[in-house]
Amino acid sequence: MVVYNVTISIDEAVANSWLEWMKETHIPEIMATGHFRDSKICRVHGEEEGGITFAVMYTALSEKDLDIYQEKHAPKLQSEHTEKFKGKFASFRTLLSVVQEFK
Repeated sequence: MVVYNVTISIDEAVANSWLEWMKETHIPEIMATGHFRDSKICRVHGEEEGGITFAVMYTALSEKDLDIYQEKHAPKLQSEHTEKFKGKFASFRTLLSVVQEFK
């Protein structure tokens, strides 16, 4: 199992509309691809200069599922995000391998 993490710093002026769009549109579209088991959006706390930082985590069913998502769906979904919030965010992506899960 792998976690696909997107860390994003969004301009405070658009943070509320961004968060609403993420929860109502973007994340549901990503989940609808069928390649992720679950997702979370978390606020990153710490020093922030000119933006609010979030970590959006998607748990992929397998590495193969993540690869298919990145090949077939990510370019379109990422470009929609970029068009809508161009110049208002900075982001980076990380891939985490789950060693063990606790519940």
